[in-house]
Amino acid sequence: MLRLHEVEAGYGSAQVLFGVSFAIEAGACVSLMGRNGMGKTTTVRTIMGQLPLRGGSIDRFGDATPGRESFELARAGIGLVPEGRQIFSNLTVVENLSTFHRPARDGETLWTMDTVLDLFPRLRERLGHAGNNLSGGEQQMLAIGRALMTNPRLLILDEATEGLAPIIRQQIWDCLAMLKAAGQSILVIDKNIGALARLADHHCILEKGRVVWQGDSAALRADPQLTSRYLGV
Repeated sequence: MLRLHEVEAGYGSAQVLFGVSFAIEAGACVSLMGRNGMGKTTTVRTIMGQLPLRGGSIDRFGDATPGRESFELARAGIGLVPEGRQIFSNLTVVENLSTFHRPARDGETLWTMDTVLDLFPRLRERLGHAGNNLSGGEQQMLAIGRALMTNPRLLILDEATEGLAPIIRQQIWDCLAMLKAAGQSILVIDKNIGALARLADHHCILEKGRVVWQGDSAALRADPQLTSRYLGV
């Protein structure tokens, strides 16, 4: 699905990523962890073509062509749930979802308006409401539903549970578990180490733009010092 090899990127004269490498296989869930400011969102922006590569390569679905535009990557099958949700606040729930609908590349539509609303029943009750009239949890559900409406081959979620009430956070984690069980490939960024350890197959920790640790959930749980060394406040 996705392979980063020695990726370097940044903003202006400031370099943020230094040789970042990791991969996501089909049907797998990978977490990207690290303290604030360590390069997680920069990694996502580079994957999505919002930042240019300064070095290394990114292979998306077997295509490592550099310089691809964000809309091309979305059409290729990457669905992004960005940090801060970024829904269209002046559009209704229906309009937010329908605007992004795209059949699956193989012609078999997996996600439709009905299937997304079945996944998030609360949105069905709010169909005619504008995005800025939704609660934070409802906006996050809408952001995930909007990404699913593109029928992505790879779903990327950047801080999807940040700032939400505990009951809503659990609903989001349950949703991600269902998606993984259905075979959805996922890259997830979050601070909930316990939830990530239960969900993800593989974990990648960033420190100052460098990958300092990679491993599976068993290895993550086996080394409690990783939390204090790289993930603690």
